[in-house]
Amino acid sequence: MSTAGSARAEGTRGDRGGLRTALAGLTTRGRSFLAAGAAAVVCAYVLGQSDLLRVGLLLAVLPLMCAGVLHRTRYRVAGSRRLSPARVPAGSEARVHLRMENVSRMPTGLLMLQDRVPYVLGPRPRFVLDRVEAGGRREVSYRVRSDLRGRYPLGPLQLRLSDPFGMCELTRSFSTYDTLTVIPRVEPLPPVRLSGEAKGYGDGRQRSLALAGEDDVIPRGYRYGDDLRRVHWRSTARYGELMVRREEQPQRARCTVLLDTRAVAYDGAGPDAAFEWAVSGAASVLVHMLERGFSVRLLTDTGDAVPGEGSDGFAGASQESADAAGLMMDALAVVGHSDGAGLSRAYDMVRGGNEGLLVAFLGDLDEEQTSVLARMRQRSGGAVAFVLDSGTWLREPSDVSGPLDGGGERLRMLREAGWTAVSVPRGASLEDQWQLAGRERFGLVTARGGEGAG
Repeated sequence: MSTAGSARAEGTRGDRGGLRTALAGLTTRGRSFLAAGAAAVVCAYVLGQSDLLRVGLLLAVLPLMCAGVLHRTRYRVAGSRRLSPARVPAGSEARVHLRMENVSRMPTGLLMLQDRVPYVLGPRPRFVLDRVEAGGRREVSYRVRSDLRGRYPLGPLQLRLSDPFGMCELTRSFSTYDTLTVIPRVEPLPPVRLSGEAKGYGDGRQRSLALAGEDDVIPRGYRYGDDLRRVHWRSTARYGELMVRREEQPQRARCTVLLDTRAVAYDGAGPDAAFEWAVSGAASVLVHMLERGFSVRLLTDTGDAVPGEGSDGFAGASQESADAAGLMMDALAVVGHSDGAGLSRAYDMVRGGNEGLLVAFLGDLDEEQTSVLARMRQRSGGAVAFVLDSGTWLREPSDVSGPLDGGGERLRMLREAGWTAVSVPRGASLEDQWQLAGRERFGLVTARGGEGAG
């Protein structure tokens, strides 16, 4: 949850705007009274009717008196906002709690509270507070919902002051605002056996020293209670004090999720577009791998990696999974199309053969980009690709019997390079595609004679 700092607005800092501001706040009723009074005064002067003159003066003076009194009202209120939650999946609701407190020594009159929200989150909420006693407080709440991911500002709060006759309204604005983050939808995924997991997960897990830096290669000094069988005699003789070997810990498996954001690779827009499916799929895989204990990172075609800590960009063991997931979800909430035309920068980020499992969400591919992906496969322990062909996503599901010729050729090239490539039709469930990738990978492993799987 997020809490906005309290802000104070004085109901009468009258000198700021002067009476001109107060007169500009006249409502339709107030302007009508003023116009009717002026007309009555003119008619009384022309016709010589003193009674009509008194009525006209009353009609004209009443809204002016209300504006003056409201302008000189001197009470202060403090407001705060709390989001629950501050990060919400697309299509889900978040509740915004508003709290108003009268910090002056006199009760307020009629107040109308209004919060500014983007159009995509729904209508602008308005609340009427009849009277707030001195030192009193009022709490109201409203709900917001968006089918489009992104970061949306909420606020600042606006307070409308009104006189009892409804002749004049003045607006006071608070200075604070909050941000609601709408992240992609996350679909729970079942566990499947994919190549690349055996490097640090499951029965085939390799063990290595839990290294945190270059200095950790040196055995540490002896501590009371250490097992003497762990004494490292060579280091003891070198440093002149008793040194022991560090305990071995399992190395966390790694997973890189590659998201293709090239604008030329996707057609269409909106919540049901192919690109939004790819973003949601990347978010689901990231959360799934974190829950299974993997060190993960998000990589885009531009070469940007999240989180960016360390030289490899992975979320290491020292970083909490919830924090890593939050960083990557925030990045996916605002990710958009890139102007790039290739995947070469992402290829440069996939260094060596210690990348573990590579899961890619790809748009339209040409022969050059397919060749880059084929070389990228050689730098990972296992590779799974979900290919979204724009030609199939622009058609109705009933009109698509299979991938287009170009898409089928690209899939064949990826599979020959060692990828587990799955063509994603429009409206497909990520869970079904994930299980299909697992079955295809299992068949490939069987055909190759038992390649390691997690």
